[in-house]
Amino acid sequence: MGFISFAGRVFFASVFILSAYQEFNEFGVDGGPAAKALRPKFDAFTHHVTHNLGVQVPEVEIKHLVAAAIALKGIGGTLFIFGSSLGAYLLLLHQAIITPIVYDFYNYDSEKKEFMKLFVKFTESLALFGALLFFLGMKNSIPKRQAKKKAPKSKTV
Repeated sequence: MGFISFAGRVFFASVFILSAYQEFNEFGVDGGPAAKALRPKFDAFTHHVTHNLGVQVPEVEIKHLVAAAIALKGIGGTLFIFGSSLGAYLLLLHQAIITPIVYDFYNYDSEKKEFMKLFVKFTESLALFGALLFFLGMKNSIPKRQAKKKAPKSKTV
């Protein structure tokens, strides 16, 4: 069972690690294509939050946001492979921040083609989020191994 669990964690984390590797290779001085694709979506997200919640989102350099996403995916994915809860929490943080920004289906009419594509990607990200929560729940529900108590030796007189 140990090898199957390890293999499952490797396959799961490969989604994040390969994505981080690709973004890292394309990063450049301006954040690469990821930053160019994220800029309009981040602006729409900040406008949406400011307009509906009345909360001013602080100004963030997009290349720093992309660099943070790369770090969260890379470090979190690597730690997750080895069964670390910290890795799962880092991946959860990444999913919680990036998913509503990148997959902004709520900005499109439900009749549009983009709405369906973004909604499917959003639900896939929610599934990854749920799998990470499941991992953490299972990890916390398994009791830690306790050392076996040795029977006291009888003393001979």
